[in-house]
Amino acid sequence: MLEALLNLDASLLLAIQDLRLDWLDPVVAFYTQLGNAGLMWIVLSLSMLCWRPTRRAGALALTAMVLGLLVTNVTIKPLVERTRPWLDLPILPLVVENDPHSFPSGHTCAAFAAGVAWAKTLPWRWGRIGAVLLAVLMGLSRLYVGVHYPTDVLAGALIGTLCAWVALKLDGYRTDRLKENRKGAK
Repeated sequence: MLEALLNLDASLLLAIQDLRLDWLDPVVAFYTQLGNAGLMWIVLSLSMLCWRPTRRAGALALTAMVLGLLVTNVTIKPLVERTRPWLDLPILPLVVENDPHSFPSGHTCAAFAAGVAWAKTLPWRWGRIGAVLLAVLMGLSRLYVGVHYPTDVLAGALIGTLCAWVALKLDGYRTDRLKENRKGAK
């Protein structure tokens, strides 16, 4: 069963690699590198803290990304130690990754942690849709540049989504406690 899944994973990635276009390569490589160390998501979330209507979205995204970092890069990657695709398959990655471990995708986790947190809390529909779209594009970019298998990206997306959910629940708990304290103070 596991071998069949790994073979499917490799086949899907090779099929994606066959879809590469010369003119698109630098665009996707640039976009995927914006996610290095969660930089794009951190900068956007920090900027949201400066404006009242987006402050909660920024704070929740940062919380979700910290949770995601702890789960993916600190815990799961060192335990699983799945090698990068270019070490096992006949592909040439468009970007170089210093971390030899690919499962789960930290870039995708950060993107979904921030994107889902934003999608649940931003006050504008276009912002919520854009947040999810940016996250999906980050996951796809990791496949396109050849640094992750599809299951790495799927796991990163699921973990990021779960971390956003946990951040939202923690915020709800905090908000409920503040309301209780205010009622008790009256």
